[in-house]
Amino acid sequence: MSERLLGIVIDSFPKILLPGLKMTIPLTVIAFAIAMVIATVTALVQFAKIAVLKDIARFYIWIIRGTPLLVQLFVVFYGLPGIGLVVDPFPAAILVFSVNEGAYCAETIRAALEAVPVGQMEAGLCSGLSYLQIIRRIVLPQAMRTAFPPLSNSLISMVKDTSLAANITVTEMFMVTQRIVARTYEPLALYIEVGLIYLLFSTVLTKLQRIGEKRLNVYQKQQGV
Repeated sequence: MSERLLGIVIDSFPKILLPGLKMTIPLTVIAFAIAMVIATVTALVQFAKIAVLKDIARFYIWIIRGTPLLVQLFVVFYGLPGIGLVVDPFPAAILVFSVNEGAYCAETIRAALEAVPVGQMEAGLCSGLSYLQIIRRIVLPQAMRTAFPPLSNSLISMVKDTSLAANITVTEMFMVTQRIVARTYEPLALYIEVGLIYLLFSTVLTKLQRIGEKRLNVYQKQQGV
């Protein structure tokens, strides 16, 4: 590696990392938190088999899972202004990522809810609990423990997917890298560098996932689950 290229890589590292900490991570955290609310409500509606709401939930999941995330970003950011709805880049990214991830996580949570033994519901009813109390105190906690690993994988995937936000002018890590590449004409080294930073973030989240899984396993053993 030449001294010039090494200098570019070293100089660009904080310039790429800082938007990751200020934009990529907040975008991921906020969007995933909203997505979890959407996913939980959507999954519970399907689990409860509420006729009309279940059909709406299935339609939402069908549309979102059947269309590319990039297309959804373009529809919201570039398409909605055509009907008078202008959304700033960062809120648009949060909206699209949360709605998109909510659809996928809803299926994960729904499967986890259906994996809870029917006897748990029956035991709750025999104890005099209402349906909502059984869901909140018995079924949902068990389902969330089952869903934790795949939901963690979804979070890690979202960190990488945030690079698509550069297409709607969100100044996150990938867009900053593109600007540096345009100025320095060193695409190989710089794109590898930003890839390694994404890898760093994903590795940290993977470590946290493993810690969380271990604690859940210990809790389950203590509870005899």
